[in-house]
Amino acid sequence: MAVTAPRKDHPLSMRLPDADLAIIDRAARLRGRSRTDFVRDAAVRAAEDALMETGLVRMSEDGFAAFMAALSAPAAPVESMVEILQRPSPWDTDSGQG
Repeated sequence: MAVTAPRKDHPLSMRLPDADLAIIDRAARLRGRSRTDFVRDAAVRAAEDALMETGLVRMSEDGFAAFMAALSAPAAPVESMVEILQRPSPWDTDSGQG
């Protein structure tokens, strides 16, 4: 008698309007992925986001005090970001050509 391995995946069926399917297919093609891979990835990412938004964070009193102190401290400039933000934008160059 042959022994079969248990399935590791489960089918999921959805009914979608043509417009939704068209946009999903277009996006999947742009990413070079199949419709199934694209939809699975998007659904898992959305599920992870939802779980992260409602997840409980536990920390000690000392940890919470350090966290609040970090949030309450004055912001310090990040020199590399300051330099980048002070560069002229490519579209703002004054080359005299219009």
